[in-house]
Amino acid sequence: MKRIALLLAAAICLPSLLMAKVVLPPVFTDHMVLQQQATVTFWGTASPGKRVTVTTSWDGRSYSATASREDGSWSLKFDTPSFGGPYEISVADSRKPLILKNVLIGDVWICSGQSNMEMKIGDKVTGMEETLAQAKNYPNIRIFHVQNTTATLPTDVIPVRHGGWQMCDSETIWDFSAAAYYFGKELNENLDIPIGLIETCWGGTLAEAWTSGESLKKMPYFASRVEEAASLPLTEEARTEKFHQDIARWRESVKEYDPAYSEGRLVWGSLECPDSDWSEIESPGFVQDSGLPNFSGYLWMRKTVDIPSSWAGKDITLDLAMIDDNDFTYFNGVEVGHTEGCLTHRHYEVPGSLVKAGKAVIAVRVMDTGGKGGIWGDKDRMFLALSGNDRITLAGTWKYKVAMRLSDTPDLPVNTAREANFPTFLYNAMIHPLLRVPIKGAIWYQGEANVARSLQYQTLLPLMIQDWRKAWGINFPFYIAQLANYQAVQTGPEESDWAELREAQLFTTRLENTGMAVLIDIGEAADIHPKNKAEVGRRLALNALALTYGKDIPYSGPIYSSYKIEGSSVRIFFDHIEGGLSTPSGSSLEGFYLAGADHVFHKAKAVIDGGTVVVSCPEVEFPTSVRYGWANNPVCNLYNGAGLPASPFRTDSWAADNR
Repeated sequence: MKRIALLLAAAICLPSLLMAKVVLPPVFTDHMVLQQQATVTFWGTASPGKRVTVTTSWDGRSYSATASREDGSWSLKFDTPSFGGPYEISVADSRKPLILKNVLIGDVWICSGQSNMEMKIGDKVTGMEETLAQAKNYPNIRIFHVQNTTATLPTDVIPVRHGGWQMCDSETIWDFSAAAYYFGKELNENLDIPIGLIETCWGGTLAEAWTSGESLKKMPYFASRVEEAASLPLTEEARTEKFHQDIARWRESVKEYDPAYSEGRLVWGSLECPDSDWSEIESPGFVQDSGLPNFSGYLWMRKTVDIPSSWAGKDITLDLAMIDDNDFTYFNGVEVGHTEGCLTHRHYEVPGSLVKAGKAVIAVRVMDTGGKGGIWGDKDRMFLALSGNDRITLAGTWKYKVAMRLSDTPDLPVNTAREANFPTFLYNAMIHPLLRVPIKGAIWYQGEANVARSLQYQTLLPLMIQDWRKAWGINFPFYIAQLANYQAVQTGPEESDWAELREAQLFTTRLENTGMAVLIDIGEAADIHPKNKAEVGRRLALNALALTYGKDIPYSGPIYSSYKIEGSSVRIFFDHIEGGLSTPSGSSLEGFYLAGADHVFHKAKAVIDGGTVVVSCPEVEFPTSVRYGWANNPVCNLYNGAGLPASPFRTDSWAADNR
């Protein structure tokens, strides 16, 4: 009987297979750009056993392949000429051919990273209106947008937004990476060749998520996570179920470590818990800005409210804006919600059985994994609500108390059905499917998510670059956007994870065929997403124009090369001083700090002397180290004659706690 059923199923499916038309992956559509002077792999599906013929209009040649009798898959290769177009490509299997129109031959660039690469033109970047109005003037820039997707294992399915390649106009680029677009615009204007831009990025993501398991497992820190990723269930539903089981076990186990619990009972979340000795914080607001500098771990936040009698016994909603990074939220000691990720709005339902007239307490266990920590965002999105405007604001003063460090508890389980930040997940889903697409190079704006492990990033980023080059089979150019200045403006010497991450990015340029755009002067203290993306794109393009396309132009600001101690002064030497060292409007140099054998840094006097800077300080008789721009948001102003800023640097390698 089973055999009959299988034969019947085959008989039903056979006509549809025989009638199947040629289907191409979404990377082959009208308006696409193919990499010039490259061997292109062209693939798709057709009726099993059918002969597929591809004809290219630039030379009139035809290429053929036979579709597999199992699944109808086929592929073939052809060579592209030097840049030009528009052309057409015909794909036929003896029926009416599929014609790809308005095809250009040019250079294709991968544009990847996290939210500063993902930030689109429509996010009100500087000059947005003018950029949108002029977009139609760049018909030879084409854009391709990879959809945000994760996968536990490498996949060949290309997830795509908007159906495939698009021409530039005010509507299409509104939703496209601003940094990538301005990069492509500079190349197109200066080279007069078609430029294809493939945006594949995801806000808030870690570099290890963009790296293959084969390469990542060579780093001991990631080896077990790579194995875990490969062993996870393939379906999103199965991974969700696994997460629910894991989080239930974690909830029970953490009670042994969290002082908020006593004999398995949540004390700190109850109305009866005394909190007069707890610290206070204004919310929304970050705890690192309110008495807990450099904190990472678990803390509890509480707020007591008065529930009107008219609300008693009724379902209500609880909104807490956003929380950095993860939370477990309780109403009168009962958990009502749990969310992971600092950019997700918290919206929880409180059942009427918990809602009683009088005093009630909202308690939140906040897990801060390296950001600023706490409830943040729009104060108008912090409230309890019965319906419509019948609400109680929760913005204002909250109580908080530190519970544990991250190292004090078992790791919080990750929801691998939704989490992008799992090693290999984004490489598998958003890089691996593109490997058959020939490219010219890549630009990369990422690092904010890795600042807590900046020393590791010195190995991780070069590993990822080499990983991609090996996967594509070419030693393509790779250009890095160094992190911009961010957070409170520097007022004195400080240790800085952001400065260390910038140093890791600078060190990565020791890898061949790489470059870096220094952005230390265009950040914004209060916004991790600076809006001057036109300058980001321009500086990345300067690297490409000089290093990839051979233009004789300055492409980098001053880069520290060496130093010499001269008595009580230190002379700093730089590369890339085209046009000489300078400061805006001839102002005094700022941003230099000097230390002696005690490793204590003091603000220093710095003077430009030809192509060098001489640094001295009355408090330091015998100098041993110089730092420049060494802060999250440093005050620094060294440029070269091309108006490009110097990269922050240090001449030491001292750890902050090793003095």
